[in-house]
Amino acid sequence: MLIALGALWELGATQMPYLLPHLGSIAATLTGNPLFYLENAWITLQEALLGLVIAFVASSVLAVLVSELPLVKRAIMPVAVVLNVTPLVAIAPALVVAFGFGPEPKLIVTALICFFPILINLSVGLRSVPQPVLQFYRTVHASRIELLRHLRVPNALPYLFAALRIVFPLSVVGAVVAEMFAPGASKGLGTTISLASSNNQLSVIYASIFILALMGTALLAIVTAVERRALHWHDTHADRAD
Repeated sequence: MLIALGALWELGATQMPYLLPHLGSIAATLTGNPLFYLENAWITLQEALLGLVIAFVASSVLAVLVSELPLVKRAIMPVAVVLNVTPLVAIAPALVVAFGFGPEPKLIVTALICFFPILINLSVGLRSVPQPVLQFYRTVHASRIELLRHLRVPNALPYLFAALRIVFPLSVVGAVVAEMFAPGASKGLGTTISLASSNNQLSVIYASIFILALMGTALLAIVTAVERRALHWHDTHADRAD
């Protein structure tokens, strides 16, 4: 399959050199200056992970509040929906005006992109406890904290990992979008792609995209491995364990 895709790529590069560079040119770009790509990839990865952490903490707190307090759900969910449908690319320059040319605008954009999937999945998981089990805990006078710790959180873990499988690679996309559309960025793969596009350096563009694809794949593999270990007891992983 990879050989066939490579052959098709080379054919496309021969027929459309203004659109696709040859694979050899991309490889030469990567091997010619690997430290340049590693440095920029590290910056983008830091922005992606820090933004993801911010989104995880904020959405986890709000998901617990939404699951426990109906009033908070009615107040928060409409705002979350509005944020989810807002074109964040359009507000990135405004964030630069508000927060300057540092990493803050990029972290905010990345966090906002990752925020909604975690909030929705986690709040659903926290509320989807089977009623017979919930009634049993209530008959033994379990407190809200005990219900949350021993019942709701374990029940929500499969939902959380489903969201993390989405947002881990998505965080890389968010960081790149933020670098490309938040003026003032000097480094990062998003900035590298923007500058290379302005200078018509196709090999640099596709080399950066290749590294971003590797980063997204690696993050997805990590969260999948952690999920298998953390949820080995769950029905969704029982067949794999056997």
